[in-house]
This record gives sequence, C-alpha cells and structure tokens, in this order.
Amino acid sequence: MRKPINLKEKKVSLRIAILYGGPSSEAAVSERSAQAVKKGLETLHPDIITIRLEKNFLAQLSDFEPDVIFPALHGPPGEDGTLQGFLEILGYPYVGSSVKSSAIAMDKIVAKQVFRKAGLPLAKQIVVARDTKISDSVQKILTELGSDVVVKPSTQGSALGVTLIEKTDEIQPALEKAFGFDSRILVEERINGREITVGIIETDYGVKPFPVIEIITPRSSWYDYEHRYTKGLSNHRMPADIAPDLYRNIQDCAIEAHISLGCRDLSRADFLLDGNKYYLLETNTLPGMTETSLYPEGAEGFGLPFPELLDHLVRRAAKRLSALSPA
Repeated sequence: MRKPINLKEKKVSLRIAILYGGPSSEAAVSERSAQAVKKGLETLHPDIITIRLEKNFLAQLSDFEPDVIFPALHGPPGEDGTLQGFLEILGYPYVGSSVKSSAIAMDKIVAKQVFRKAGLPLAKQIVVARDTKISDSVQKILTELGSDVVVKPSTQGSALGVTLIEKTDEIQPALEKAFGFDSRILVEERINGREITVGIIETDYGVKPFPVIEIITPRSSWYDYEHRYTKGLSNHRMPADIAPDLYRNIQDCAIEAHISLGCRDLSRADFLLDGNKYYLLETNTLPGMTETSLYPEGAEGFGLPFPELLDHLVRRAAKRLSALSPA
C-alpha cells in the first residue's frame, strides 16, 4: 500500500481503484456505476483503474497501490460490510460507510429496528422466515397486515425480489420468490403513495441533504429494477412539488436516518408520501452512480456537478488515512 499522501494541497491527484461486479445480483448495475465514476474522476485523477471483484482482485489492488478505493458496488458482498472489513484489514481507505453501518443498512429488518428506535416514521411490518411453514406465514400476513402488502428480501437492493401484492393468492408465490434471495423476508403494509428520495452528503460543515426528488413512473407501475435502470421508463421531478414544511421534514428525516445508522460520506433515503404522511423505506449506503441514478442527479441540484461530487468523496476518504498517520 502507498504511503499516506499530503492532502493540504487541494489539487493533489490521487491514485484511485474503483471496485465493481462480484457475485451480487446487482453486478450489472455495479459495472455501469463503475464506468460512470471512472469517467467522472479521470480528468482530475488520471491515475485510475477499475477492478472487477473476482478471485484475483487483491493481486491487482496490490500491484496498483491505490491511495483510495471507490466501491462502485451494490448488494452483498460489496455493500454489506464484507468488503469494507477486508479493506480495513489491508489498511486501504475507501469511500462510504464503515463495516458496522454497511452491514446494518443492508439488512432491511435490522435497519428498521434502528429506525424505529430513533422514532422515524415506518409502515407496519412483520418478518417471516424460510424455516416457518409457508402456509403459516401467509396466514400471519393476512391476520396482521391484510392482503395489500409488499414482500421484500431482507438484504437485496434495486428492488430485486420485491413483489407488490393485491390479492391473497399472490402472497405465497411472492414469498417463494423472495426466499430465493434471502432466508428472512420483510413484509410491509402497502402504501399507495408518491415515491420520493433524498440524497445525503457529509461536508466540512455537517451532514447536508440534497433536494427532494419525486420518481414518476407510468400508471399501474412502480420503481422496480427495470424502471430504475432503463432510460425513459421513469421521470424525476426535482425539487418535488411538496409543501415547504413537509419538504424540510422529509430532508430532516433522511439526515436522521443517515446518522442513526452511523453512515459515512454519503447515503440516499427512500420514502413513500401519502398525502401529508411520509414513510421511510430504507437508506442506501452506496447509492447508484449510473447515468439514470438519483444520487448524482440530486448532487447536481445541490450544486455539485458529478466530477466535483466524486472528487469530494475520494478526498474525504483519503483524509481519513492521513489523519491517522504520523506527520
């Protein structure tokens, strides 16, 4: 690993390794994020490489000797603390949340426990496990939540394995689908509201929210995997058309979610808005950075063009190593 660099000079160029891919179901999205990040950084930081998360990635990392690592990764093992722990053992500074915060945020069930303790607004929910008889799980859902629910794998992103339910006979197939991803499933009451999101960035002046963005999809559809990553299938309204007080409350909630999970550098909180009531869905510690992604769009609205956003993130990560190193 390279020696700590002197970051007192703002314009110092960094050697950056961008990690992407891996065994996650979101590997294709990760590759698109990595390509966008490389393009956004290479003007200011020409010494940059992308490395696929596979068996020989450590050798490539050691040969390159980066100053900082940008994990353009989505889903386990790149977003759930596994990779973060590995990088900390090796002593590489990296963009994003710590091992603990990454692991908590990636598990929707555990994250909701943290949010509930912090008093943040959540939809009604129950947890069902694979080792429970599926007919018993269906009955539990109907008894406690009814048939108008959303079924979610606990540790997946990009809406993978998620099913929106309206009829009783749709519940069991949805559970079987979700159990293909996880052994524990989060089932929530379905809120028929507006889909909104707020990016969060840490600065030298505190934790700051990006503008609230509303995600608009065609009637009878929602912001699933296809609508997230296919150009033209969803529109984004920034800033969202929301009453000023409610707008600020949603931004404050996104900040509280970031802080309650112990996130670092960046995050993005997703909400549903039903009238004047909003519900926190989840916080993403490594939000997408593709050409259709919401986080870079929010940064633009905040006044941070994509290259400047990325430069800010890698410099913050590099400073963490410098701060711990002797002068």
